[in-house]
Parts: sequence; C-alpha cells; structure tokens
Amino acid sequence: QVQLVESGGGLVQAGGSLRLSCTVSGGIASVPFMGWYRQGPGKTRELVASITSGGSTRYADSVKGRFTISRDNAKNTMYLQMNSLKPEDTAVYYCTAGFGTYNIWGQGTQVTVSS
Repeated sequence: QVQLVESGGGLVQAGGSLRLSCTVSGGIASVPFMGWYRQGPGKTRELVASITSGGSTRYADSVKGRFTISRDNAKNTMYLQMNSLKPEDTAVYYCTAGFGTYNIWGQGTQVTVSS
C-alpha cells in the first residue's frame, strides 16, 4: 500500500525559505501525478503546485516565481522549495499522489510564516 509522509514544515519569518519533502513508499517513478495542496485557517484546500511523471509542472498564481516543485525518483521523494514566504502562505501543506481515479494523501505538515 502506498503511503506518503511529509516533512519540513515549521515556523519561519516573512521572506524566509522552507523546503517540504514528501516521501512515497513503494516508489514514485510510475505515479502519474503528484502535487502539493494547502489549507489555511478558515479556507478551502487549494492546489499549490503539481508535477507529472513526465516532469510537467503547474503552479498557483499566488506562488509563481517563489515556489518550485520537483521530484527525485531515485529517492522516492517530491519536494516543494518555498522562497520569499509571506504570512498568507501559512497553512497545512499536504502532498498527494494521483492515480487517475483516486488520490492518496499525506498527513500534512504545518507551515507558519510570521510577519
């Protein structure tokens, strides 16, 4: 059974950086779609960034130019490099692996950006 484990969240000042990791048991090379979502206080969950098995990436407008998604198949890990963080980036960040008809989710990691 595929499981996802996130790490790398924490507290950072505005303008700082964090790198989130999502390690996938069972490997990620064949996973068609992987992504990072976030859910801020009182907000709905939103897609932050995604990456396909072919390496195509997409970003939410709010994070373009600041966040970078990547995947290392050899390490079975997906990353989200977050730079120039803003207080509005504060949220629980979830990684997901998409298999077409269903998704598997990690448990989430808290990111808090102080002003």
